[in-house]
Amino acid sequence: MTSATESTSTKSWLVALLLCLFLGGLGVHRFYTGKIGTGILMLLTLGGLGIWVLVDLIMIAIGSFKDKEGRALAR
Repeated sequence: MTSATESTSTKSWLVALLLCLFLGGLGVHRFYTGKIGTGILMLLTLGGLGIWVLVDLIMIAIGSFKDKEGRALAR
């Protein structure tokens, strides 16, 4: 059995939300959560022309966005 701290990321939910809101087109929130590959893709496509940023923003806001290891962001 795993404890709650093992399944929770060290990355902050609020920081990821703010990064996505203000710098989402550059993929900064993905770099912050350790998703370097998709962060580079977001940087090159300007956040999938905004669509990818919107999807990520919604996922972070509802709490379903995960870090690189698949852990929930800390609230």
